[in-house]
Amino acid sequence: MDKRQQHDQSDWQQRITDWKATKQSGVAYCREHGLSYQRFCYWRRKLLSSQRVQNNASAGFVRVVPPQSPTAASELRVSLPGGIVISGLHADNVSLLIAILRQL
Repeated sequence: MDKRQQHDQSDWQQRITDWKATKQSGVAYCREHGLSYQRFCYWRRKLLSSQRVQNNASAGFVRVVPPQSPTAASELRVSLPGGIVISGLHADNVSLLIAILRQL
């Protein structure tokens, strides 16, 4: 990226930051500041995608390890109205679930 492109990018980054602080629509901001709305949209997309790439690059990869519980696949989870969730149920404690449901 040459100096001119860096200057354009930093100018537009500042404009986008200023625009976010105004809570105006993009069209209104561009009209007020004599900017091309199409150019504004181009730089907004470009800077957003650039930030996403940087965020993904800095995050790296994370190792995901599934739980070692052999019963996790056979575990039963019951969601009731009012946000009540009963989990950890399996074939060995179905009678407990029946007793709980009778009390409701």
